[in-house]
Amino acid sequence: MDELKKKFHEKSLKLRKEMRAFIKANGAKKVDDVAAGQVFGGMRGVKSMIWETSSLDAKEGIRFRGKTIPELQKLLPKRKGGKEPLPEGLFWLMLVDEIPTQKQVNWLSNEWEKRAKLPAHTLSVLTTLSPDTHPMTQLIIGISSMQTDSVFSKRYAEGMNKADYWDATYEDAMNLIARLPHLAAFIYRRSYKKNIHIPEDRSLDWAGNFAHMLGIEGLQFKELMRLYLTIHADHEGGNASAHTSHLVNSTLSDVYLSFAAGMCSLAGPLHGLANQEVIKWIMEMTKELKTTKPTKEQVQKYINDTLAKGKVIPGYGHAVLRQPDPRFTAQRIFAEKHIKNDDFVNIVWQLFDTVPDILGSLGKVKNPWPNVDAHSGAILVHYGMKEYSFYTVLFAVSRALGILAASCWSRALGLPLERPKSVTFDWLKKAAK
Repeated sequence: MDELKKKFHEKSLKLRKEMRAFIKANGAKKVDDVAAGQVFGGMRGVKSMIWETSSLDAKEGIRFRGKTIPELQKLLPKRKGGKEPLPEGLFWLMLVDEIPTQKQVNWLSNEWEKRAKLPAHTLSVLTTLSPDTHPMTQLIIGISSMQTDSVFSKRYAEGMNKADYWDATYEDAMNLIARLPHLAAFIYRRSYKKNIHIPEDRSLDWAGNFAHMLGIEGLQFKELMRLYLTIHADHEGGNASAHTSHLVNSTLSDVYLSFAAGMCSLAGPLHGLANQEVIKWIMEMTKELKTTKPTKEQVQKYINDTLAKGKVIPGYGHAVLRQPDPRFTAQRIFAEKHIKNDDFVNIVWQLFDTVPDILGSLGKVKNPWPNVDAHSGAILVHYGMKEYSFYTVLFAVSRALGILAASCWSRALGLPLERPKSVTFDWLKKAAK
């Protein structure tokens, strides 16, 4: 048993015992109230999940095992000569609540590379699709096709003991995380680069090798991928893709099926697809204004015109956050260090100075501040990735870290099948009286 797996098993056994005792002593205690508006509002804010890997505060933003993004940037191991955290270190932290050593992170990089080879049938399935198929559709099909390799599915069919569910889930999670950059890079090169593929570089880390296989060279882009794949990795369990994966996994579907289901959710424009909508909207603005250096007045007018048409300003607002998204801030700091003279980056900053005041003046928007999607596209365009329909795939590769770490915890803690109670409108009207 490898070191990470052993640590996870020991910690999960201890926490499972503690949770069972807690439920026995406190299971009947009331911890939340549900309002009628929450029943209609997509269960917004209802406390009904255990999610150990991260938590989200409306004002503070995301914390991974209690640590902020700036703290992660300081504490997590880095590539020699690099300044951004390695995503391998965040996965280790989310899984066992410990900051890993450089040696442990290097082991994890090597372990994922050993597990990274894509099945031949996955490549065959993808090549039957039109290259114009949306990259997220290709990704979901590719993930689903790899389910034939599921350790959990195979061992469950053989009569696996419930106590071993976590073990098989861990193996599937490690394999899937290892393969995702290779799958995503294959889709990118096939759809946008004339099906010319770039061999892996096994001397690189997980994110660095992903950048290399995409074909965008340079140390800065590798550093960007390390940062990007770290800050997008998790956002507590209630967001649509994490919750979908959790729900499907609670049926004991393996992580290939449950993660693919979650990615169907991520592909929606109210969730992960928003990152492509932001840069698309900015490009449309520059085209209409016939300049990539608009004035403040031009930007204000375009924002107001967009709102007057009954449309939203993509990249602004969040279901939980009531302050600027710390992930936006992390990307802004990166851009200030490396590409502060980029036209599209400067437009993003103009929007940051303009949109919140306009949205706030409407009196209808609870959070007029930018979310993570508001900045990422402009940075990616600078480094040559202008194919914005691929951006959600990058998000998906990152989000696997948090979702699959949480899946391991769900099976280790023996969390049950998720089954909320639905009610009719008639019942709700009577209850409200």
